[in-house]
Amino acid sequence: MPYVIAEPCIGQKDNSCTEVCPVDCIKPLPGDPDYDSVEQLYIDATECIDCDACVTACPVRATFSDDRLPERWAHFEALNREFFENRSV
Repeated sequence: MPYVIAEPCIGQKDNSCTEVCPVDCIKPLPGDPDYDSVEQLYIDATECIDCDACVTACPVRATFSDDRLPERWAHFEALNREFFENRSV
């Protein structure tokens, strides 16, 4: 998984990262049916091109490359992956 959105995004869902993503791999977007039912945004590893734009755009510093993800938030890698595996949108 190239990039992971972790705990600082919970309750924030600031869409700065979605606005700069060139491949639209960060979900859900405002207006998506599942937007209000989730606590945070997620990155689709199969779509991500490792451009790093989301990292610098995130005002709460919630986005990390997988090799820089703090150990205390390591489980967010699985949460990001599972979001897309279970998403019906």
